[in-house]
Amino acid sequence: MLKTTVLQDYFMLCKPKVIIVMLVTTWVGMHLATMTFVPWDILIFGTIGIALAGSGAAVINHLVDRHIDAKMIRTENRPIASKRISIFQAALFASLLAMSGLLILSFLVNFLTAFLTLLTVLGYAVLYTLFLKRRTPQNIVIGGAAGAMPPLLGWTAVTGEIDALAWLPVLIIFVWTPPHFWALAIYRKEDYQNANIPMLPITHGVPFTKLYMILYTCLLFAITLLPYATQMSGLVYLITAIILGIAFLVQMLALYRTCSTYMALKTFSFSIIYLLLLFTALLIDHYVQVLG
Repeated sequence: MLKTTVLQDYFMLCKPKVIIVMLVTTWVGMHLATMTFVPWDILIFGTIGIALAGSGAAVINHLVDRHIDAKMIRTENRPIASKRISIFQAALFASLLAMSGLLILSFLVNFLTAFLTLLTVLGYAVLYTLFLKRRTPQNIVIGGAAGAMPPLLGWTAVTGEIDALAWLPVLIIFVWTPPHFWALAIYRKEDYQNANIPMLPITHGVPFTKLYMILYTCLLFAITLLPYATQMSGLVYLITAIILGIAFLVQMLALYRTCSTYMALKTFSFSIIYLLLLFTALLIDHYVQVLG
C-alpha cells in the first residue's frame, strides 16, 4: 500500500486532477461571457468558490463510494476506503469545503452562481454517486450533466444571468463525458464488475460500448461546430475543432478495431487532452476576436 501523509490524504480526497479540468472549463466560461476582460475579483473569488464547492462534492463522492472503492484496484488506496481518514472526518471536511465555497460565491460573486453550484454539487454527489451509479448503465450519461456545468458557472459568475450561448460549452462537455468515461470503464471492466457497478461494458458488452463511443464521438464532432455556427467563435476555433474532432474519431476507431485494454486507457487519456485543447482554442479564438 502506498504510504501518504495526512495532508496528502486530504488533498487526494479533493480529486485535484478533476478539479483542475473543471476550473479550466470554468475560466473559459468566464472569459466567453465578456467582450473585455474578467474582473479580477470575480476571477479570484469565483475560482476559489467553485473549486472549494467542487472539492466538497469530490469528498462526498469518496465518502459514499467507500465500500465500492475498497473492492477496486484503481481506488482501494483512497483515504476513506483504506480507513486512513474516518467517516466523521471526511463528512466534516466535505461540509467545510462545500459551505465555504457556497458562501464565497453567495457574498463575493453572485447568488445565481452559488445556487447553480449547489445544484451541481447535489447532482454529482447525490444524484449520480448515490443513485444513478448503482442503478443504470446510463449513469454517466445522465450524471454527466452535473460535470458539464462549470462553463455555465463561470459565465454566470461574470454576468449574473444565464445566456443561451452559455449552454454550448456545457453541451460539449455533456456529450464528451460518455465516451471519455466509457474508455476508463473498458480498461477497468473487472474492477467495476467486482464492485457490482452496472457500467455499459458490463451490462451490454465491450463491442456494444465501443460502437456507442463512436456514435457519441460523431455527435460530439457536430456539436463542437456550433460555437462557430452561432458566431460565438471564429476560424481559429473552427479549424482547431475540426482537427481535434478528426483525431478523436480516429482514436475511437483504433479502439474499436482492437481488443487491447491499453488502447482504452490511451483513449481515456487522449480524451482529456482533447477537451483541454478544445477549450483552450475557444479561449484563444475569443480574444483574437476581442483584441482584433
